[in-house]
Amino acid sequence: MSAAQALASLDLVAQAEAIAEGAFTAEALTEAALAAAHARADLNAFVAIAGAPALEAARAVDLARARGQVLGPLAGVPLAHKDMFYRQGRVSGCGSKIRAGFVAGETCPLLARLDAAGAIDIGRLHMAEFAMGPTGHNAHLGRCRNPWAGAAITGGSSSGSGAAVGARIVAGALGSDTGGSVRLPAAICGVVGLKPTHGRLGQQGMMGLSESMDTAGPLARSARSVARLMTVIAGDGEDFAQGLRGDLAGLTIGLPVAYYADGLAAEVAAAFAEAVRVLQGLGARVIEVAMPDQAHLAAMAGLVWAPEAAALHLDWLRDRPQDYGEQVRNRLLHGLAMPAATYVRARRLRSADLAAMLAGPLARCDILATPTLRMPTPGGEAAGANAGAAMDKVVGDLSALTRPISYLGLPALSTPMGFDGAGLPLGLQLIGAPRAESLLLGAAHAFERATDWLARPLPPLPST
Repeated sequence: MSAAQALASLDLVAQAEAIAEGAFTAEALTEAALAAAHARADLNAFVAIAGAPALEAARAVDLARARGQVLGPLAGVPLAHKDMFYRQGRVSGCGSKIRAGFVAGETCPLLARLDAAGAIDIGRLHMAEFAMGPTGHNAHLGRCRNPWAGAAITGGSSSGSGAAVGARIVAGALGSDTGGSVRLPAAICGVVGLKPTHGRLGQQGMMGLSESMDTAGPLARSARSVARLMTVIAGDGEDFAQGLRGDLAGLTIGLPVAYYADGLAAEVAAAFAEAVRVLQGLGARVIEVAMPDQAHLAAMAGLVWAPEAAALHLDWLRDRPQDYGEQVRNRLLHGLAMPAATYVRARRLRSADLAAMLAGPLARCDILATPTLRMPTPGGEAAGANAGAAMDKVVGDLSALTRPISYLGLPALSTPMGFDGAGLPLGLQLIGAPRAESLLLGAAHAFERATDWLARPLPPLPST
């Protein structure tokens, strides 16, 4: 097997093990990743490719192995990250015109932990402008394209992270999730994405959007790979791989009877029903659970993040309004116009809403299971609304099943649960109580072992 074939066929954990065992050099895998990034330029997944520093870091890993030094858990594994995680001395454009030349004066601790674990950073990835947009469109960078079908959206705002991992260019990537921006591209691009508990990963050294809802999150090609990434970036001593399991005996999974089951497209409903049967076959006890009003939670999410984002952008909105894309500027102005009392009330209600969720459905089960999206993946043109009611509907529809969980700050994960009639991935969302990331990863790992969705080969990218 060549390095290029290994890159396409091995997940992050298998790549790390292959390098540690000497089956491949870090340099060979990094060269293959760089070649794949250039070969798939049609995806528009990368903002910048860091070839020379990546190869230098890979050679350092190979030299350390040759000298018998202990390698880190990610030694030699090619990664790339959403262009909002700062690295000292490097441009971090945040998907924007306004910050196109911003050079960071610090390195994000999450990147520093990945570096210390031996990971190879090969470049900066496409994102929605200032992380505002669930589709993969960007007025300044153009649209990021889906590796399963170029005419389809990638999801966002971590569009490049979903596309680069989904296309097998890199083994993993960091994204951010304020209302679904890790889970949506993971589901739409056929990979695994985790939104950790709010506050579990620090926000230092990364672009802010909504201080009370932002969280970084990893994407990779398997739950076990996400577990290894989380063990490194959390930096708190927890080994997230310890929760990985072969079955779900003793686990109770709750199926919401309203909201998450409402309005599902037929293909999504069928795939979810089959996913539930798989979970039951793995030994899980599956029960129906009543939920607090989730439409209320989705609305509250908008009342929190929008004014927080507008406050961050206040000076630029005054001095450089023309440098925003129309969609982003309109969403920020909407947040700017929101009454302070409305925002404060939404923040204050959150603790009661979280308590109701913990005392209600999450007191009856270990994990909640839902689809990640209600509908199959839309096309890029259909989802390309720029402003007004059409844009609001696109945003609302795509993130309807992810925003309530972001508002509450709960951990949630998306893993593939099948494909629609057009051959595009569908996502299964697993939701847990605060700090239940290991439990979610363990359930996803068992599900992935019992299905073959992650092994599905990519089709040739159709012309668009």
